[in-house]
Amino acid sequence: MKRKLVLENGMTFYGEGFGSKKEKIAEIVFNTSMVGYQEILSDPSYCDQIVVMSYPLIGNYGLTDDDYESKNIYMSGFVVREYNDLPSNFRYTRTLGDAMEENGVVGISEIDTRELVRIIRDYGSMKAIITNVDKPLEKCLEELNNYKYPINQVEKVSSKRVWYSRTRNPLYNVVCVDCGCKLNIIRKLNELKANVIVVPYNTSFKEIMKYHPDGLFLSNGPGDPTNVKQVINLVKEAKGKLPILGICLGHQIIGLAYGASTYKMKFGHRGANHPVLDLETNKVEITSQNHSYAIDKNSLLNTGLKLTHVNLIDNEAEGMKDEINKVISVQYHPESAAGPEDSTYLFNRFEKLLKEAKANAKA
Repeated sequence: MKRKLVLENGMTFYGEGFGSKKEKIAEIVFNTSMVGYQEILSDPSYCDQIVVMSYPLIGNYGLTDDDYESKNIYMSGFVVREYNDLPSNFRYTRTLGDAMEENGVVGISEIDTRELVRIIRDYGSMKAIITNVDKPLEKCLEELNNYKYPINQVEKVSSKRVWYSRTRNPLYNVVCVDCGCKLNIIRKLNELKANVIVVPYNTSFKEIMKYHPDGLFLSNGPGDPTNVKQVINLVKEAKGKLPILGICLGHQIIGLAYGASTYKMKFGHRGANHPVLDLETNKVEITSQNHSYAIDKNSLLNTGLKLTHVNLIDNEAEGMKDEINKVISVQYHPESAAGPEDSTYLFNRFEKLLKEAKANAKA
């Protein structure tokens, strides 16, 4: 089935459709990862986005039941060079196209994704539409011009009820504020011997304290962090009372709660090869990232937050901490452990804060 991709600047690409046959308008972004398309597809942080994969072959190992990052799929579209619908993988249970069709995700292949990535890199993220080839360009551009970026994405992806992820012989209780949390993060918290109570993003501090938590986790998620005022206010209430760990959107929310500011990046960071310097150990990590917004590191002055990590490509703020109130955060995804060393040590730092807080509570 022939389809086309039209950017808001009028550039048009023709290709073959796969997945859902619907028409979709969304923000178009790119990801430079060579593998992990299932995790990308199921990451709630890609809500209302069309993702261009720079790696040319997508779909070749199918999808497996164990590798989803969310119970639902919120992405709008996938743009790839070559789509493989005959996976070769003993673990696979379904094809990428089947999952996309079932969840309303539109796909287009046979696109020169190298050219498209360069366009997004040079001009920035923009609106795009995937539609039928016979739709007039003027009509596509009119609809793109009228499209407004949604501001309720966290509300859309957050859990609507409380749920639990328990572990054997638990030492801690951690409340996860679900702004679009990836399941692998929950698993990493369980590995700390923590029972995890996952609550909707708009849960009050009073309600959270009913679970007698030893710590608070703020998850990743989609969209502009300034729109998630409920969680910003939650951090203001919780800091100093509970150890807090924030990842990705959670990192940005912590910064806003302390009085720092955020900004939208030209094309964001999305991929598994971003070098980050840990200013405390002077070691470089190769990290997995997915975000459009970032903390303005110059705005951290006099907030009580100390910069702990920086991106070596653009010097963006990648980590912060408040030693007094036991708050730490990172912009990247340590649970992905891209290498060369295991960056899940951030969870061990959080465990240390949990242990200290529990000891102080008993004293």
